[in-house]
Amino acid sequence: MSEILHRLPEFIGNHLVLSVLFAGVLVALIGNEFSRLFRGYRELTPAALTQLINRESPLLVDLSAAADFEKAHIPGARNVQLSQFDPENKDLAPVKERPVAVYCRAGTTSAQAAARLVKAGFKQVFWLGGGLAAWREANLPVAKGR
Repeated sequence: MSEILHRLPEFIGNHLVLSVLFAGVLVALIGNEFSRLFRGYRELTPAALTQLINRESPLLVDLSAAADFEKAHIPGARNVQLSQFDPENKDLAPVKERPVAVYCRAGTTSAQAAARLVKAGFKQVFWLGGGLAAWREANLPVAKGR
């Protein structure tokens, strides 16, 4: 091991571009992990969301378009369009202490909504990674209609 440490400065000197790229990627990975840890909401898998639903009865918010919601959604979810999603709404104020899980079709726009909920003071915010597509891929039940 000490042989490697003694030759490390020589390697870095001979491969400066490679070493700088490695350091940049390492810093980016560490920064990404720190931001993930401190963002205030947790990403859930479909199995973890199922456990949350069974144990704590969270408020499920589906951010899909109304037509997509009618085609398929997680049973018990409420449909709210992202353009109409307002965490400061007086109807949501009573559930600030209750768990809230958000999802959309693919899981991209719901992450933005989760961040808005945390900013508004919600304590337990969850986001379904992969969205409804991941839920369906896990062969979990979906409801149709309103």
